[in-house]
Amino acid sequence: MHLDKTIAKLQATADVSIVALGDSLTSGWMVARGYTEFLRDMLLARYPKAGIRIVNSGIPGDTAPGGLYRLQQDALSYRPDLVLVQFALNDAFCGCSLGEFRRSIEAIVERIQQESSAEVLLLTSTLPADASELDVVASFYAELKQIVQEKACGLAAVDEYWRKAIAGGRSHDELVLHDRGHPSEAGYQLMAEAVMACLCA
Repeated sequence: MHLDKTIAKLQATADVSIVALGDSLTSGWMVARGYTEFLRDMLLARYPKAGIRIVNSGIPGDTAPGGLYRLQQDALSYRPDLVLVQFALNDAFCGCSLGEFRRSIEAIVERIQQESSAEVLLLTSTLPADASELDVVASFYAELKQIVQEKACGLAAVDEYWRKAIAGGRSHDELVLHDRGHPSEAGYQLMAEAVMACLCA
């Protein structure tokens, strides 16, 4: 388990500061409650005496290089116990190469580990509605999963939660907004469940 310190603090009813760094899927685009709001509720339900603070540093349209650029101001400056890092979709479809994406994510993880005491949880993102885009997205998610193995950080496999939900009978349309790209609140709840699974002892 790569989030032992954070889980121990939650169990000890200590104050825990979490920063969510990412793009529109982190910011909660066009919904009243995004994944960080659902996550806060889930954490409070499981650890009701812990002092939980979640800072949402998601910016719509951002990419992994952008996240690296603003890492100090938008994440490390809050002195977090845990940083949630969610990028991939904009990188995949806005011209970022796999190599650049990987280098940026690796640099984010390394800087968090070297410049703070925070643990790191990488998140995959959601599943595209267009089946032709799945292979493109899968290659970026594969990079994240390999980085996790090499950098001793955690992984919340959001895409796998979505895949299981759809295989279980939920429609993709139920999980996304009218643009068929950004999650609905039901989709964000699945994201939060994927993260929460990593924060349970």
